[in-house]
Amino acid sequence: MIYQAYQAQTDAFAPFRMLAQVSQQFLNHPSHAFREMPLARHAAAALELVSRMGVSHKRPDFGITETKVGNRVVAVSEEPVVTTPFCTLLHFKKDAAITQPKLLLVAPMSGHFATLLRGTVETLLPDHDLYITDWVNARNVALRHGRFDLDDHIDLMMAFMRRLAPDLHVMAVCQPAVPVLAAASLLAQANNPGQPNSLILMGGPIDTRANPTQVSKFAEAHTVEWLERHVVDTVPIRYAGAFRRVYPGFMQLIGFLSMNLDRHVTAHVDLYKHLVAGDEESADTTRKFYDEYGSVMDLPADFYLQTIDRVFHKQDLARGTFKSRGHLVEPAAIENTAVLSVEGEKDDICGLGQTAAAHDLLTNLPTAKKAHYVQMGVGHYGVFNGRRWREQIYPKVREFIVENG
Repeated sequence: MIYQAYQAQTDAFAPFRMLAQVSQQFLNHPSHAFREMPLARHAAAALELVSRMGVSHKRPDFGITETKVGNRVVAVSEEPVVTTPFCTLLHFKKDAAITQPKLLLVAPMSGHFATLLRGTVETLLPDHDLYITDWVNARNVALRHGRFDLDDHIDLMMAFMRRLAPDLHVMAVCQPAVPVLAAASLLAQANNPGQPNSLILMGGPIDTRANPTQVSKFAEAHTVEWLERHVVDTVPIRYAGAFRRVYPGFMQLIGFLSMNLDRHVTAHVDLYKHLVAGDEESADTTRKFYDEYGSVMDLPADFYLQTIDRVFHKQDLARGTFKSRGHLVEPAAIENTAVLSVEGEKDDICGLGQTAAAHDLLTNLPTAKKAHYVQMGVGHYGVFNGRRWREQIYPKVREFIVENG
């Protein structure tokens, strides 16, 4: 009844949030002379924080309408290429005849929408013909569409690779590092022409035994049966996916927030101060981050529980025992796909060494086709977003793709 209790609490608090929003807008209206008075500014700031309490289950927009290719500004549109109940293969189509490396960006299916990678997309777009996995909130997927589990994820990755081949490069951010590496391995085992030219694995849990984090320790400390009883629930009847078993996105968000609670509290205290001081630029930066961070999606329960069991409990891929649809996954079969792993020094979700472990599995891949990079001074989010991603990590990714084109 977790979801039902959450929904009841959300419904009960909604009028207060709306009232706070209307009151804040009233206090900040340009026509009011008292809006600059200290008391009014403090009250408006407090009301905005109240109005922002809670989460959203609506997918934000990417909002990317153009990019710069060389010295040219090129229009960009979003084009669905493949649509499935749980995922859309989305193409950022440029309005120009440009030949660029084809790149599939595999977004994490871990509680946030693919739009969390907006900054990643903006950085990659000028140099690549870019596609992304746009995951669908499981609470909006009707039961008639069936289940979605880890094997389905792998199947989908193989289908997308075959669809976009040849001369394809694939970047997996965090969680999908395992299913993406498994998909590439199975394609190699079948000598399928859909094998990508390169894989870039960004902060992914290939082997969670290396430098365990709070995330992996929590997963290992709780049985699948315990998690199924305590964090898996059914979607309330009002939604399209009514009665579907899910791991609710708000549960994942609570977990992420609790890992760095002091930092998030400080960010909101700073937001309050910025609002009182009239520093709209700083306030807007914080707003945008938490608008995205607070937009959550539910995960299919089968996918979540299998990931916990096979990735975090058994480390099947790292131990050489990972099977998909009854077939043993053998990364050693990869001989032509170059692999770059990227890690953050301060990553508290995928610790140092967890992604680099992929190279130990690629026993038949020439050393010249393997690369590993550790970015100093960044946590998990900084591996694929922010200034160091743009200025230090991305140039290495771009060069790796060019070298293996």
